[in-house]
Amino acid sequence: MPRTRRTTRCCALLAALFLAVAAGRVAAQTPADDFKQSCSSCHTIGGGPLTGPDLKNVAKRKDRAWLRRFILDPAGVLASGDPYAKELLAAAGGVQMPPVAGMTGDRADALLDLIEAESAKERSKFAGSTVSDRPLTDDDVEHGRAVFLGTTRLENGGPSCVSCHAMGDIGWLGGGRLGPDLTKVFERYKDRRRLAAWLTAPATETMLPTFKDHPISDDEILGLVAYFRHAAAESEEDTAPRALVFILLGLAGTMGALVAFNNVWSGRFRSVRKALVENVRKGGA
Repeated sequence: MPRTRRTTRCCALLAALFLAVAAGRVAAQTPADDFKQSCSSCHTIGGGPLTGPDLKNVAKRKDRAWLRRFILDPAGVLASGDPYAKELLAAAGGVQMPPVAGMTGDRADALLDLIEAESAKERSKFAGSTVSDRPLTDDDVEHGRAVFLGTTRLENGGPSCVSCHAMGDIGWLGGGRLGPDLTKVFERYKDRRRLAAWLTAPATETMLPTFKDHPISDDEILGLVAYFRHAAAESEEDTAPRALVFILLGLAGTMGALVAFNNVWSGRFRSVRKALVENVRKGGA
């Protein structure tokens, strides 16, 4: 068999194997895990609204077909001009529900079944965050800053926040640029409960797979909330053009290297030329 055909078949088999494994993982995920990872950062079941509405008895407010359609394509339902979707958007302060990665009709049905079952309970296990509501202290702020910077490692092995995010109190060269600056994140979420709920199950395309198997502990979340609240009150968001700073530093370093290189090689050139001139003079004499 020609090598090209064998390579093509191998690639096809590997791709099929990868898709089968991925599908198996999704299928193995329980509706409860799915709700926690995909929904609980914005919704509770019986715990009151967060960024999105409380979903307790949501099937009594809208029929199942509408709910299923909204879960599958929230942007499409909103774009259609649906009046209830507009009400939800206004209640959420203009924060639109993002599409859930890999959402299917079967997953949507399973989530709706879960919400109905949990709504019938006196208290759902998805009623809200279990993070303490005690007063936050200076020690909490310091603990949260250490967690953010990675000087204190996360209990469950997740990466530190600073690898992707910046804060106004760590300077221009501190922090990553993959995620947004978090100096004012507490102001965007308005209160401890909403921010803690989001940190419990961060539902962005980058953070969800990163922290799925390495969740942030309640103690770490409490520290981060304290740090973010303190930073929002005390620090200025880093609005400096970070990319420009790094470009200028790179240019400065390059120019310095060129100057040093020139000094070394120009000295060698002069020493070689001097020897040649001396040889010519001696030969002429």
